[in-house]
Amino acid sequence: MAKALIVDDSKFMRRIIRSALEEAGFEVIAEADNGGDGVNAYKELKPDFVTMDITMGGKDGMKAAKEIHSFDNSARIIVISALNENSIRLNEPDMTATAFITKPFDKTELIEAINSLLS
Repeated sequence: MAKALIVDDSKFMRRIIRSALEEAGFEVIAEADNGGDGVNAYKELKPDFVTMDITMGGKDGMKAAKEIHSFDNSARIIVISALNENSIRLNEPDMTATAFITKPFDKTELIEAINSLLS
C-alpha cells in the first residue's frame, strides 16, 4: 500500500483528497497546510507520493516542490491546483511536478494519475 502526504491549505480539500486516496487503498500518513510543513513532513516520513496545492500561505507549492526535489530528485509530486498546468509553467517553467490535476477534479482522474506514476 503506497503512502501519501497531502499538502493543501484548505481543510475541506484535504478531506476530499484523503477520502479519495483511502477509498482507493492508499495510506495517508500525514497532512500539511502549507509548503514549509509539507517539506518537513516529506523529510521525516518519506512518503511514496505527495499531493501538492500551489497557492498557499507561507511557502507555496511551487517552492515546496522544488525544495523536495532538491534533496530527492525521484520524489513523486502531483500538483492539485485551481491553476492549470499551462498557467503554472508560465510562472515557473521548471516546475518539478510529476503530474498536474486541475481543481475541481474527478476522483477517478486523481487515482489514475497516482497509479500511473507508481507503476
